[in-house]
Amino acid sequence: MKKLLLASAITATTFAPMAMSAEEVNVYSYRQPFLVEPMLKEFTEETGIKVNVKFAKDGLAEKLVQEGEYSPADVVLTVDISRLAELSDKDVVQAVNSDVINGNIPSQYRDKEGEWFGVTTRARAVYSSKDRVGKLPASFDYMDLAKPEYKGKICTRPGKHPYNVSLVSAMIGHYGEAETKEWLEGVKANLARKPQGNDRGQVQAIKEGLCDYSIGNSYYLGKMLEDDKQKVWAEAVYINFPGQEDFGTHVNISGMAMAKYAPNKENALKLMEFLSGDTAQKMYAKDNFESPVKPGVEASELVASWGDYKADDLSLDEIAAHHEAAVKLLDEVKFDL
Repeated sequence: MKKLLLASAITATTFAPMAMSAEEVNVYSYRQPFLVEPMLKEFTEETGIKVNVKFAKDGLAEKLVQEGEYSPADVVLTVDISRLAELSDKDVVQAVNSDVINGNIPSQYRDKEGEWFGVTTRARAVYSSKDRVGKLPASFDYMDLAKPEYKGKICTRPGKHPYNVSLVSAMIGHYGEAETKEWLEGVKANLARKPQGNDRGQVQAIKEGLCDYSIGNSYYLGKMLEDDKQKVWAEAVYINFPGQEDFGTHVNISGMAMAKYAPNKENALKLMEFLSGDTAQKMYAKDNFESPVKPGVEASELVASWGDYKADDLSLDEIAAHHEAAVKLLDEVKFDL
């Protein structure tokens, strides 16, 4: 929450009061500055509307509750279906009915009540060592990670990170709580080290020989390949999409919602429509290596090179509904200890 963006049209602040005028829109964002700055700058150039941004790692829903009707927030940008659902559950967002947004975003990626909308998708992939493992077969499934032959070979970030909670939620949706708990116990037994770090750190661990497999979001591979230091990590792994002979690869979203008391509602709607449209969707694909939700907008050449895959069609609403159960199971098996 401390980073200050110096881009010409974007002002990032801490949780100090935000300015409000007819030519501004205020954004609360879980998304990192480098991921959203290009889109917001382009929006300002096209519309003349200044974007003020507050960045945070957590606590945005609680902040909106505390601020209530005095909140300056207009739009909330976040990652993970569970965080979007939390905004609805805490009643800090409002329904939006826009023909533009509904036309751009398929129904499977938006709330049926119109309280949140996905803007990109990302696969929860499994990375494998090129040298020690090779490319995984199409028959590989998330359930395989609990098999005895993987003992001491898997790395992952904490299980209670939202990305992993959503994966566990999807597993509950397909297999039920009892079988998912057994799976979690098996995966924990196969970990090469205590869950730690982020998704990139797990790929680094593969490069360094600490493990042979890791769980991570697909777009991180692209971000690592364009980083001078991390490129060697990315070049040491294959990206694999589990479940191709079963229910498919778990897919999550980044998304947006309009704050309940948005003081700049008209500008907020303009920003949300922009983020769902061709310009922003192409930028998400090209700059962030995420998959656009708008039909007809192609993935980047790099992402396309990873191959097509079948995505799990379990509804995001159902995944969100299993969130509490997933956290409970992670606690019961002491996954992160």
